[in-house]
Formats: sequence, C-alpha cells, structure tokens
Amino acid sequence: MKTGVVTDKRFMDHDMGAFHVESPRRIEVLNRMLDEDPPIPYLTIEPRPATEDELGWVHEEGYIDYVRSTVGRTVPLDMDTTAGPKTFDTALLAAGGVLRALDLIMDGTVPNAFALIRPPGHHAEASRARGFCVFNNVAIGAEHLVRAYGLRRVLVVDWDLHHGNGTELAFYSRRDVLYFSTHQTPLYPGSGAARDFGDGEGLGYNLNVPLLAGKGDADFLHIFERILAPVAARFKPEFILVSAGFDIAAGDLLGGMAVTPAGFGLLTASLLAMAERTAAGRLALVLEGGYDLRALRDGVREVLKTLAKRDRTRPTLAKRDSPLPAPPSGGGSPGPAGLSASEALRVELDEPMRTFRGKWDIPAA
Repeated sequence: MKTGVVTDKRFMDHDMGAFHVESPRRIEVLNRMLDEDPPIPYLTIEPRPATEDELGWVHEEGYIDYVRSTVGRTVPLDMDTTAGPKTFDTALLAAGGVLRALDLIMDGTVPNAFALIRPPGHHAEASRARGFCVFNNVAIGAEHLVRAYGLRRVLVVDWDLHHGNGTELAFYSRRDVLYFSTHQTPLYPGSGAARDFGDGEGLGYNLNVPLLAGKGDADFLHIFERILAPVAARFKPEFILVSAGFDIAAGDLLGGMAVTPAGFGLLTASLLAMAERTAAGRLALVLEGGYDLRALRDGVREVLKTLAKRDRTRPTLAKRDSPLPAPPSGGGSPGPAGLSASEALRVELDEPMRTFRGKWDIPAA
C-alpha cells in the first residue's frame, strides 16, 4: 500500500499578506516537489471541507461564526493571524483533509499519511485564532478518532518549534488523548512548562519538554527514544497523530534549533516503530510550521521517504552515559557553563523527567 498525501492547490488560497512568513509559497514548494520530483509513489488524498459540527467538537459556535463572517474580506484575527477573503473555506478544507486521511488509514486504504495543509492549527483555541492558526486540525482529528471510531487511546506528538497551546487546552483534563510536546523556550506562546502535567482525569496525560535553542538530531531522537517511547509503550496508543512543524530545522527564520532533513526521517522512524507496536502502524502527520522553504521541502521529503519504507526498526542510540551521536551536519551547540551538549541536555531534561515519573515508569537515561 502507498503512503497517503493530502495535497491540493486550494491550500494556497489562504493569504495573510505579501510579507507574512506563513505564506502560500509553503504549499507551492511542496506541490512542486510532488509534481516534479516526488520522493515516493504515493496516493493523493483529496480533502473535503470539515463540517461545522466537526469544528464544534473543538471550537465554540460563536468563534466559527466569526471566522465565517470574514469570507470575502480581510480581517485581523489576532496580532499575527489574518483572515483573507478565502481563509474560512481553506481552513475548512485543511481540517477536513486531516479527517479524510484518518478515515483512509482506519479503513486500511493507506498505512499512514501526511496532510500537507494550511493554515496550521495547533495554536488555535476554542474561541480564538492564535499564532497563524485558525482551526485546530490535529485536535479535530483526535476527536474524530474518538467519536467516529471509538478509540480510547490517541497519542498526539507535537515536534513543532512552538508549544501547541490550543491542543494542550483541548485535552488537558482528559486521559483518552495524551499530548506530548517538544518546543523551544522561551518562545511564543509562552506556555508548555513541564509542570503543566494535566488536570483531573487527565493528570499525567499532558507532557511538555521545553528546550533551549541549539538542539539537533541526536537531542530530539534521545527525547523520543528515552522518554516518549517508554510512555507510549505503557499508554498503548491506538493511533498516533503528529503536529509536524519544520521550524525546528537548522536555519529556520523563527527558530534556533538544528534538525537536519535526515533528522526528520529519524524522528518519523521512531514514531513508526511506536505505532507498529500498539496501533497497527496507524500514523498520520499534519503540517504545522516551517518557514525556510528549502528546509521545509527537504524535511518533508525525508519524512515521506521514511513513511514509504515503513521501517519498524528504531534508530540506534548510544548509551546515555556516552556522548550523544552527532547529527549528520554537526548541528547542535555546546551546553552552558562548559557542559557538553549531552550533559546540558541531561540538565534540561531533569525537571520533565521528575514530573513524568509521577505517572509513567521511565527508565533512567
């Protein structure tokens, strides 16, 4: 079976202005890659608009009505998010494209999928747009899996540069959707502390790993393999959804991370192994950020190549008391106060690890 790819030129119709970094060119460069030099054979998934009932699983009716009222106009939604004349229709298509991909994975048409959509979604809250995001595509997708298919354990992994405040808030008091985020700190939106661990029935099901700038392939892979993988083994997700932000790439306009294209492939392979273990391989990635067009294109290319291989072998890590393997480009930076990069990462992970062990049995790194 071929990997599914949600792609449509209409995702370029959302336009926040000539100089906005979240521009239609992000989709243009990906569409050109798929048309002129596709990295894999893939099944094109045609998106359909999400219904307002589906949006209503996550967003308030008044907010949906407000975004609808912008049709044909240009209206600021927040300090850095603008609705253009076609934004409402494009945002419906983005959310619906995710749902279409999930349906095809669930019925076995495709083993996995990547939704190359915009506007992005993980900052969007129940009643407001935030951070370039209009409707929360991943949160709506997780709700769809729970409501339409009766799944009891959905894992949402967010590797975007920025914390997905909207996704966190949607599931903060629930245990059927576990949210795991790595993100650069201090950066917008200012949320995502390790101590924010969920509430009520959801206590222990919201896991944040804030990171200082300079982290490369080995750092992120260490977090996925030594923290996320043990949690996933115990949570036993029936589906893994990914908020895939390529703004952690080396050279991104908004970030300070150093992930290479090969690194995105390694992270995808790690998640595939987790999905194969308990979710019958069901894995869907949803495009979030990523503003250096070359890094975005090359990162997406490597993700697609990895999805097509369906490699169930986890990437190999050095023992934690040894130096972490260097990323292919030598990305990453030495830690503060003369610490090595691996020692600095260990210090940064101390609070998240102590917090997470209040719920999860995570072996010592």
